[in-house]
Amino acid sequence: MKKPAPRNAFYAQSGGVTAVINASACGLIEAARKHRKHIGCVYAGRHGIIGALTEDLIDVSAVDTATIRALRHTPGGAFGSARYKLKGLDVNRAQYERLIEVFRAHDIGYFFYNGGNDSMDTAHKVSQIGEQLGLPITCIGVPKTVDNDLPITDCCPGFGSVAKYVAVSTREAALDVASMARTSTKVFVLEVMGRHAGWIAAAAGLAGNKPGQAPHVILFPEIAFDQPRFLDKVKTSVERNGYCVVVVSEGVQSSDGRFLAEAGSKDAFGHAQLGGVGPLIAQMVKDALGYKFHWAVADYLQRAARHIASKVDVEQAYAVGKAAVEFAVAGKNAVMPTIVRKSDRPYRWVIGEAPLQAVANAEKKVPRHYITEDGFGITAACRRYLSPLIAGEDYPPYASGLPAYVELKGKAVRKRLRTIFEL
Repeated sequence: MKKPAPRNAFYAQSGGVTAVINASACGLIEAARKHRKHIGCVYAGRHGIIGALTEDLIDVSAVDTATIRALRHTPGGAFGSARYKLKGLDVNRAQYERLIEVFRAHDIGYFFYNGGNDSMDTAHKVSQIGEQLGLPITCIGVPKTVDNDLPITDCCPGFGSVAKYVAVSTREAALDVASMARTSTKVFVLEVMGRHAGWIAAAAGLAGNKPGQAPHVILFPEIAFDQPRFLDKVKTSVERNGYCVVVVSEGVQSSDGRFLAEAGSKDAFGHAQLGGVGPLIAQMVKDALGYKFHWAVADYLQRAARHIASKVDVEQAYAVGKAAVEFAVAGKNAVMPTIVRKSDRPYRWVIGEAPLQAVANAEKKVPRHYITEDGFGITAACRRYLSPLIAGEDYPPYASGLPAYVELKGKAVRKRLRTIFEL
């Protein structure tokens, strides 16, 4: 009996990119090329899931081996990402039917979606509607988020490198401020990402490991902001240390649950648009205490900093991409590879798995016992958890003093459908 021909695979990157999302792409593509009996061509969506909806596909099979290998050390989203949320099946079924239509036209039997909470929900729904419409699709989620807020997995690829960048930046900025504090800036505020989960802010706590070392104040989304207590903490730090370094998560909220820096608009996923909590906090200090201040927003720099990526993070990102393919060819469906911690010291981890349904739209926040009793720092338990994730260096190659990254032009796959999908 003749064996069925291998079906093609579709890979898409989703949401905010990271320093190591392309390492996951590298692991996935290299693994797929070793499983020719199961997987034919690998296609990528140009600008993520939008590429599938508009039938704008990139033929990854046409990309040479050296370029794919170089993805491992290249930041950003090599194929283009997008903040585009597919609504529920009961709200906009047409979007999902369009995906299946495109998959059918290009004989796609595998869907690998590289993203966070919302992306896992989409992959789960695609696995369901594929069955309903008579085109079974093997859907595997590939975890990615700098926020480290996916449940079940011990950590999320992308987080370790952001954590390393923020910890290093906090330590270096603190040395700068300390050296000038007697006659100049006494308070420095660094704003970092983190809407509901303060993992990135917590990582700044690794910058100091002795009393009096920065950061002196960390503001978490998990802890309601108390202005009088905060100002008292800043004042005490300046009086004791001569200066104060504050790290604030963008998602810090007041006691009534409102974001301090909500801009009033929504992003593509329906989340409140945040921005400007750093200068808001800094001005608060100036108005109340009169200290000269400076503030900075890490913004895209923190998630694009491949030059200082965590080696552990790079290895884990590659591993989940590779595991996604191995899960698929083994017949698994609607699952996501996870990181399972086996020990802290020495740090050991293995790949596990979780059903997409259990991961979709769920958030993992910093547990209370990871935050000091006063709410302004990290505990020893948090330090034990975080420290291994920033370990090791994995520098990209350099040319003329700058990192040598690759850019994919992307050979377009010929369109087969006459219909055009309107976003």
